[in-house]
Amino acid sequence: MTTDRVLVPIDGSDVSYRALSYAVDLAAAFDATLDVVHITTDRTQAAEAVLDRARRILEAADVEASLSLSTDLDLDFRPADRLGEDVLDLVAERGADHVVMGHAEPPGPVERALLGSAAETVLRSERVRLTVVP
Repeated sequence: MTTDRVLVPIDGSDVSYRALSYAVDLAAAFDATLDVVHITTDRTQAAEAVLDRARRILEAADVEASLSLSTDLDLDFRPADRLGEDVLDLVAERGADHVVMGHAEPPGPVERALLGSAAETVLRSERVRLTVVP
């Protein structure tokens, strides 16, 4: 099984930057294209800061990648599920065959039940290979 296009969504958390570092190594190992995307509701200074930090990581690794901002996120009661669906939409649009995502457990069972997990949504879809970085 080959890997030609790796998609890594980042959200500004430390775990998402760890996922980005892993994705850099994965893409290099397979000579794959790397797509890095920050999915958010609006283009803000905070969103630009997320992209700037990702850009620095990519430059330090001397890796060429597509770095973009997607403002299509429509938050509802289960925002992580919505985010996972947006990741799956990007997989289809960009032809990704591997996704690398960071995942941190919510602090408790109530938060877990309410928030869900974007990584779980992608995993349960079985549409694309997924590597989850803790």
